[in-house]
Amino acid sequence: MLKFGILPFLSAIKFWKKLDDRVPPLVALGDHSMLTIHGQKSRYCDGVSRRGFLKVGGLSFGAGGLSLADLLRAEAASGKGHSHKAVINIFLAGGPPHQDMWDIKSEAPSEVRGEFQAIKTNVPGIEICEVFPQLAGMMDKAAVIRSVVGCSGGHDAVQCLSGWRPNELQSIGGRPAIGSAVSKLFGPVDPSMPPNVGLAERTKHVPWSDSGASGFLGAAYAPFKPDGPGMQNMSLNGITLERLSDRRRLLSEIDSMRRDIDISGTMEGMDAFGQRALDVLTSSKLLDALDLSKEDPKVVARYGDGKPYQYQYDGAPTCNDHLLMARRLVEAGARVVSLSYGRWDSHGQNFDLVRDHGSKLDQCLSALIEDLDVRGMLDDVTVVVWGEFGRTPKINANAGRDHWTQVSCAWIAGGGMKTGQAIGATNKMGEVPADRPVHMQEVVATLYHNLGIDTATVTIPDPTGRPQYLVDHDPIPELVG
Repeated sequence: MLKFGILPFLSAIKFWKKLDDRVPPLVALGDHSMLTIHGQKSRYCDGVSRRGFLKVGGLSFGAGGLSLADLLRAEAASGKGHSHKAVINIFLAGGPPHQDMWDIKSEAPSEVRGEFQAIKTNVPGIEICEVFPQLAGMMDKAAVIRSVVGCSGGHDAVQCLSGWRPNELQSIGGRPAIGSAVSKLFGPVDPSMPPNVGLAERTKHVPWSDSGASGFLGAAYAPFKPDGPGMQNMSLNGITLERLSDRRRLLSEIDSMRRDIDISGTMEGMDAFGQRALDVLTSSKLLDALDLSKEDPKVVARYGDGKPYQYQYDGAPTCNDHLLMARRLVEAGARVVSLSYGRWDSHGQNFDLVRDHGSKLDQCLSALIEDLDVRGMLDDVTVVVWGEFGRTPKINANAGRDHWTQVSCAWIAGGGMKTGQAIGATNKMGEVPADRPVHMQEVVATLYHNLGIDTATVTIPDPTGRPQYLVDHDPIPELVG
């Protein structure tokens, strides 16, 4: 679903009826009224071919991360084309086992070592788990961080999306995630593309499908979610995207509607930006980016679809095609794309789960890095892969590993960084950092740095007017120094 905030529809029904006198009655009107506009076909994570559609709802353009103020900033802050810095943040929900991924403990006792063997990479001296042979062949384009610390222990994506613990500044709305902060600072690259996109599939354990909160910045900077939580909607069947292409007519109708409903000032300021804001509705750029039928079938095949979905339970499916969609979104103008991949909470069957999830991740992540590289985008796009904490060194009675907050891991590539290295190390048992602990905020600070933001000087004012730094730590010097 493509969601944009635009108008209070209970007051704007006249406008939509003017588009076509044959519009059928509204249906399924709920507390958060939405408008569904049917259009071209799109293919989604579950492989089902559905009619593409655009959902329009809420009180302002800001509800989808594209406020009118954003559109103004875009004119000054953005040029044409797609040569911009971006981040693809891949969250491994549930806590991936560090010692079964990037930090194999070959010399540890069997009850710690587990079933996997280490394999060589194309960087001498760096070895990773055997389930990642394709990533091993491009280790020179990435770095592994084996000593991530600062995990709060919450079963959520908050720290991976913002760097902060969930309770920070809750009295004023909380800390904004990376995508929201970047939206505030830079605005859109293109007025018709949201700068901050969340592809996380809705999960039964809801925090694992978080795409990053806007915090004290408010709803205007929330991530745009193409397949967000379902809400009751009112459907205007027969109004296609093609029927919305006449921008002049739309603008004229909005002008007329404004005279009817602007008692509360809802449409104030629309004159200056109306035409540009309507680009969001009439441009096909966003829909095209999400429509994988427009991609080269050979490229789609390289990513795979991640099926069959195994060990999903209350978590996310292994949607390999989401990584391809992320590349297409960045190419179209997105600055930050966040997604949740798999369900890594391996209290039981840890090794079977890692074989399944790991091999699928190896396929799509290596395809993404190769894709960005051949398109000349890798130096501008940072890809980070990590979870909320690590797993216990000792294997439990169910062949699983339990929660372990003392140390975790991350895999990071692109962004113009000094790659081809392993940063930090744990002790022989994989319990704690033995060398160079890297705080989670250092990883987030590195993402900001790669986006062109100096975290030592840049602040965003909170609702009280007080300037707030984005993070409390500096970027990782080994990668950016």
